Amino acid sequence: MNPYTLSPDLNGEGLHIGIVRARFNEEIGLTELDACLAELAEMGVDERDVMVVSVPGALELGVTLAQMAETFEFDALIALGAVIRGETYHFEIVSNESASAISRVSLETGIPVANGVLTTDTDEQAEARAAEKGRDCARAAIEMANLVAALEPEIDDDDEDEDEDDEDEDDDFDDK
Repeated sequence: MNPYTLSPDLNGEGLHIGIVRARFNEEIGLTELDACLAELAEMGVDERDVMVVSVPGALELGVTLAQMAETFEFDALIALGAVIRGETYHFEIVSNESASAISRVSLETGIPVANGVLTTDTDEQAEARAAEKGRDCARAAIEMANLVAALEPEIDDDDEDEDEDDEDEDDDFDDK
């Protein structure tokens, strides 16, 4: 069997990317952001095609991503931040709810969202992973934006012409 296989497309030229960064645990988020922006540039994304916004914390990422997705101005979105375990149950709530909101935005809008919210036990673990997570998110966003575009149904020009002819016929009917 020799199926048609779509290969990963990591060419970011012409893509519009939105990034939302949580300011809580700011050093981690800024490290992620710097690495992410460098990787996007390396992959051909023009800096004028990138919008970066920040929000107070991880729980605010979802609503901001949803607003950005609803504009349909972005080919992909990226969420960056860090939730570091503390001594209370709050870590689980923030981790689970932010991940759920991020996934929901992608599934409900069809716009890929790369989740770069680190969930770690310590600051040191987050610091060690931040730069690579930022780069990973850039690559995932570009690959998924290109994949979603490749999977969109092609519009046949003949079908469009037929639709226009049908509309003209409907207009003629109204005139009678």
